[in-house]
Order: sequence, then C-alpha cells, then structure tokens
Amino acid sequence: MMNRLFVIGAVIIVIIIAMTAARYIAFNVLSGKTPDAQGQLGYRQVSPQEAKALMDSETDFVILDVRTPLSYDKLHIPGAENLTLNDDFGKNAAEMLPDRGQLILVYCNRGNWSKTASRKLAEMGYTNVVEFGGILDWPYETVGSEKV
Repeated sequence: MMNRLFVIGAVIIVIIIAMTAARYIAFNVLSGKTPDAQGQLGYRQVSPQEAKALMDSETDFVILDVRTPLSYDKLHIPGAENLTLNDDFGKNAAEMLPDRGQLILVYCNRGNWSKTASRKLAEMGYTNVVEFGGILDWPYETVGSEKV
C-alpha cells in the first residue's frame, strides 16, 4: 500500500514538472521570447560599437534616448528621439512606437535607465529592443556639447 502511494505521489510530481516545462516552452520559446546570454527576457544588450554597427547597417530603426528633456537637449545621438522614463512611459511609448517589431536602440546617461526602459518595452510586447548603455560611453558623433 505504501509503495503504491509513493508511486502515485511521484507520478503527480512528474506531471506537475512536465506541465510547468511545457508552459514555459509554449510561452517563452514558441513566442520568440527566449532569454539572452545575460538572462534578460525580451531585449538584448550590446556595446556602443555594436549599436553603431546596427545604426550603420539597418534602415528601419529608432534610437531612443530615455533621459530627461534637459539632458537630451544638452547632448544626444543624432537622430535620437526623446522618451523620458517616467510614469507615462508606457502610454507615451505606445504612441511614439506603434510598430512593436521595429528595431529600437535604447540609451540613457550611464545605462541604468536604458535597462529599465528596455525591460518595460519588452514587457509591453516590443520584440526587437536593443539596449546599449549610456551616452557617457558613446565614442561617436553627438549633437550638443555637454556631457551630463
């Protein structure tokens, strides 16, 4: 009798594990949302050099500066659009970025806000988000003259 209860319990545990694995695969892998090397879900991190190479080789992309308008006005990457990371970020992102499959290159000042913004965009369903840190590490052309 005890062996039978043990076997039934073991079978139930195996079924729960299998169902959990199947759910993970169905949600994450089949939807294309697989974790990258850093374990992030939905966006990837690249160096400024890799971001520049994407800007030079791609044609349909948005460069997104998530700093304050004051910081953006003082210094930004040419062609960047400003979308401040604040309470209205989700609503404003949906209006500014209607194509959830478009390449979105995200940066801030040092890399903290850009990671948060990239995670939020991925959670909103954006599928091609690339975070490349902060403008302080950007060695290429900028508009303005003051690193903030």
